[in-house]
Amino acid sequence: MHALGDVLPAEPTSNREDYAELSRQVRDRGLLGRRRGYYAIKIAATVAAMGVLMILAFLIGDSWWNLLVAVGLAFALVQVGFIGHDAGHNQIFVRRRYNRLIGLLVTNLLTGFSFSWWLAKHNSHHAYTNRTDKDPDVAAGALVYTPDQVEARGRFGRWFGRIQALALVPLMFLEAVNLHVASITSLARNRNRSALLETGLLAVHIAAFFVAPFLVLSPLRAVVFIAVTQSLFGFYLGASFVTNHVGMPTMAGRGDLGFLRHQVLTSRNLTGPSISGFVFGGLDTQIEHHLFPSMPRANLRRAREMVRPFCAERRIAYAEQSPWRAYRDVMRHLWAVGAGRGAAALD
Repeated sequence: MHALGDVLPAEPTSNREDYAELSRQVRDRGLLGRRRGYYAIKIAATVAAMGVLMILAFLIGDSWWNLLVAVGLAFALVQVGFIGHDAGHNQIFVRRRYNRLIGLLVTNLLTGFSFSWWLAKHNSHHAYTNRTDKDPDVAAGALVYTPDQVEARGRFGRWFGRIQALALVPLMFLEAVNLHVASITSLARNRNRSALLETGLLAVHIAAFFVAPFLVLSPLRAVVFIAVTQSLFGFYLGASFVTNHVGMPTMAGRGDLGFLRHQVLTSRNLTGPSISGFVFGGLDTQIEHHLFPSMPRANLRRAREMVRPFCAERRIAYAEQSPWRAYRDVMRHLWAVGAGRGAAALD
């Protein structure tokens, strides 16, 4: 992994030209073209796996063995969530409305989140990556990401900041619940037709994942089944996203790095075999995803082989680590921030 100190200033006028040149190379390789066959198989297999697991839960009946089904459902839910993420970025179809349809079905109906709420939040993150004043993903919440956010808190908040690295894993188990609540809250504030449609789909999800278990299992087993599914769902989601930007340099104010440098310097890739792309839903190639959000997930690894040397030629630090080293650095960053230290902002 390159250190921030490896970044050398470039001529401001070259920022746009650099990205235009990289985009041309990527486009010439056909990496921005849609992969309909890939997504047809991906969506069908993932939804079928979820269906098989739900049927299996009914066949097993009132037994603790159904907790194994709960574990499988948690994994399938995250994989479905990755499809919703891809639909939100228009990676599946050229036409936005078809992507929105897939997004609504897999996100509201299957994962239990509001697609419109998540999409607005996620688009802000992509537009203002690691900008502490604009990016909702680095806004102070249960966790804080900069020393300034710690100082702005009260006594309890500053105390919690000092132990936030220890609280990270327990909080990740609650991430799915947090997203469910935020989705319901967002939809409750809207009265338009789109919100009504999303609410209807969300109601079906609640019936299938929070009510149906009580029809098959005893009350105690149903509660444990739901708790296992939702906690592992949240943990897997958190583990997939937490290494993407946490611990990378933040941006203060508008900045003048240009799009290419901004996205590369604030993002982190993960190394690993090809199966890592499946496990992390393509988010292991976070730099390429941020540079080309509409690029189909299946093409991101090929793009990495172009982006990495391109950045090396222009002496732009390209962060790439093993998952375990990335998790370690995230923990160290959260610990340092809680103690009043942390990486300086890029501008």
